[in-house]
Amino acid sequence: MPGNSFGELFRITTFGESHGPMVGVIIDGVPAGLPLKKEDIEFELSFRRPGRQFVTGRREKDEPEIVSGIYNGRTTGAPIAIIVKNTDVISSLYEEVHYKPRPGHADLPYIMKYGFENWDYRGGGRSSARETVGRVAASAIAKKLLMLTDTWIAGHLKSLGYVELNESVSFEEILCSKYSPVRASKKSLEEKYEELIKQATVEGDSWGGIAEIVVRNPPIGLGEPVFDKLKADLAKAILSIPAVMGFEYGLGFAAAKMRGSEANDEIIKKGDRLGWRYNNSGGILGGLSNGEDIILRCAFKPTSSIRKPQKTVDLRTNEETTISVIGRHDPAVAIRGVSVAEAMVSLVIADHSMRSGYIPTVRLSEEQIKIIEERWNKYISSCKPTQGSQ
Repeated sequence: MPGNSFGELFRITTFGESHGPMVGVIIDGVPAGLPLKKEDIEFELSFRRPGRQFVTGRREKDEPEIVSGIYNGRTTGAPIAIIVKNTDVISSLYEEVHYKPRPGHADLPYIMKYGFENWDYRGGGRSSARETVGRVAASAIAKKLLMLTDTWIAGHLKSLGYVELNESVSFEEILCSKYSPVRASKKSLEEKYEELIKQATVEGDSWGGIAEIVVRNPPIGLGEPVFDKLKADLAKAILSIPAVMGFEYGLGFAAAKMRGSEANDEIIKKGDRLGWRYNNSGGILGGLSNGEDIILRCAFKPTSSIRKPQKTVDLRTNEETTISVIGRHDPAVAIRGVSVAEAMVSLVIADHSMRSGYIPTVRLSEEQIKIIEERWNKYISSCKPTQGSQ
């Protein structure tokens, strides 16, 4: 099955299925000398981990094991392999799914492409969002390398269902949203999100949502004309996430309803550099990063696995029937999807930072290592969690 790898210089390959023995990732292109330990990976994985309030009840520890590419606590320049074992698998919940493809899922397209006899129906197999564990694990390394350029990446849930954030929000609030059980950047928004989730859970339904990701202090000039524009690679990265239905950056689709005099952004002096007054372009112009914060959004559809009966076809009889999907599923996949969107943005920014020469591709110097460690410790200690946050 091709299409399991992503990136050019910083390149990842994910593997594993939802109900297989493990999922994981191989990261190639990490320069030698980067201090890396299990706790670095665990920190990022903790924010997409299942088994918490308002998300799926599947209780996976998501404990990473680094099995290659590390010596004396530092990267060697060789490929890094990380595995995460699946420990809470209940495949019996999917027996009905074996013969009744779920509406909204990849079940039937996979059967059409690879054949019914080759389709792993348990939890969706390879098409399950469980695959994204590897992406988030790899993003810990990408985010740590980006500390060299003092580039921070954070996301929050900008809307859930019909409830939307309609006020300005600071980068610190977005960063701290990772400790919100519903990834809300405002307490008032958190309460509204929670009510929606409770309602959907009782009714056996689900909600969609919009995640917003902000890249603070990105290097200037990331992206390559013409087909490797930064916006193009970010779009591919985001749209590769399960359940993502749309992507926009800056003004996004709102620009289609504007005049040029409204959408154009005035160029002004910002201290000792040139910049843009409003950052309408979301930090990207001509496909290149321009030094302003990169701001993008992605739309997650409602979780397809719901208890409400829906029409499908029984593949044994080829007759129309109904299915009520039982099991442990997120009432809003967008909540944990924020962490995955963050991860994919991190992978793209790290890859392009290497391609543009901002991050060494072979070896880090001791001075660079010191800078990375100091900033990384500041990053993981920011926004101390409140009681009951996880």
